[in-house]
Amino acid sequence: MWWRDGVLYQIYPRSFADSDGDGVGDLRGIIEHLDHLAWLGVDGLWMNPTFPSPNADWGFDVSDYRGVHPELGTLEDLDELVARAGELGIRVLLDLVPNHTSDEHPWFRERRDYYVWRDGQDGAPPNNWMSLFGGPAWTRDEATGLWYLHNFDPKQPDLDWWNEDVRTEFDDILRFWFDRGIAGFRIDVAHGIVKDRELRDNPEATADDIAHYRQLGQRPVFSMNRPEVHDVLRHWREVSDPYGAVLVGETYVHDLETLASFYGGDGVDELNLAFNFVFLLADFDVETLAPIVARTEELLPEHAWPVWTLGNHDATRFPTRWAKGDADLARCALMLLLTLRGTPVLYYGDELAMQETPVPPERVVDPEAKRDPGGGSGRDGARTPMPWSDAPGLGFTDPGVEPWLPFGDATPNVADARADPGSALHLTRDLIALRRSEADLLAGAYAEVVAVDGLWVYRRGERHLVALNIGDEEAVIEASGTVALCTNRERDGERVAGGLHLAPRTAAVVHLGR
Repeated sequence: MWWRDGVLYQIYPRSFADSDGDGVGDLRGIIEHLDHLAWLGVDGLWMNPTFPSPNADWGFDVSDYRGVHPELGTLEDLDELVARAGELGIRVLLDLVPNHTSDEHPWFRERRDYYVWRDGQDGAPPNNWMSLFGGPAWTRDEATGLWYLHNFDPKQPDLDWWNEDVRTEFDDILRFWFDRGIAGFRIDVAHGIVKDRELRDNPEATADDIAHYRQLGQRPVFSMNRPEVHDVLRHWREVSDPYGAVLVGETYVHDLETLASFYGGDGVDELNLAFNFVFLLADFDVETLAPIVARTEELLPEHAWPVWTLGNHDATRFPTRWAKGDADLARCALMLLLTLRGTPVLYYGDELAMQETPVPPERVVDPEAKRDPGGGSGRDGARTPMPWSDAPGLGFTDPGVEPWLPFGDATPNVADARADPGSALHLTRDLIALRRSEADLLAGAYAEVVAVDGLWVYRRGERHLVALNIGDEEAVIEASGTVALCTNRERDGERVAGGLHLAPRTAAVVHLGR
């Protein structure tokens, strides 16, 4: 299966490349830069929502599941993108948002039964559920006096997945896109689309809960995370498997046992890939991350395949969040991502070790941050334009054009990094090529050797050893062979006899015995 052997690349379309000079990235901009993805060596391209949307939440409030947002292009542009990418051996995945629509979707007027509506309680909402964007998860419709559910923004009413007509609609939506050559979907809020049928109150958060739940004051065990969601995902596998499509879940759960359940079991398949947010949201230290990887390997069903990422459109960029601006640590993180057993997903700019971009208050567009004045710029800093060069407009848009989000630092940028064989970009490309060329790094077993005091050493299969020293002291690892690739590129090809010496914030892959 291509997605097991391949590398996925996530694009935020508004921020990748602007082909028409309006300051907003678009599909034709992506088409014009497919050569970058091919040069990098990725196998699949996942785009954040491309559907028509009023953009209350930048595409995650969908008003038509079978079209393309006019700012991004046309359906014909998307068809061309799929075809051109296919010629380069790259599959295209879309972002599916099944938990909610825009309140401007025709369904919200014409099929009110598609949504969760209830009477209030003496002028108050039907229950205590809180929106993940802050405030009550219910808004009252003045015309009817009924309340509708929205686990996110009030302009994103939640669909009622107990309604069989909703399920049939999405079967048709999946087939519509599969028939157009779409290779799969990343499923937004995959863990949360089914709600408690009785709308029971969520329990209060405790001191042991994650920070976000403590901020909400409750654990959303009834407003999402319901066991019935697995029935939907199993059915979608039945729809997608005849097309050979891949289903990737945004499984935003906080324990690995629950994560493993989204792969199915006992002969019943669910998601092909389920994002590991326990890993993504952890601190970048060996004592935290190594047990997460080991426990993931232990818990996943035998048929399951892990998927790893360092960031996405909702998370602070990893060189800022994990590496704290340290370029050498960022390179170690890239080596970790691309040598673990499973499918790696790069977020656009990761290959450059692109930092989070500061966004001034007057330029903030993230609805979550705007609803919370103390929230800073929210997610905007991870969604700023891709720096293709240091020229005016950064190669993203025309010179003099103000982009939809502000530019960040032009260093590094793609042009300069391409010209520098020691750059993070070349390291990423070479890691992808090494992964593809060595069966051990594609499918070999993961086996931890050492994980202590900033040193993390693991074997992949029989012939490869990966060593990451993210600590502050030099480390010596027992190994004999050849350094296949090192974050310090001057050591590539070095012969190792008995001991591999690694400076602080350095990582290497050793081909044992060669």
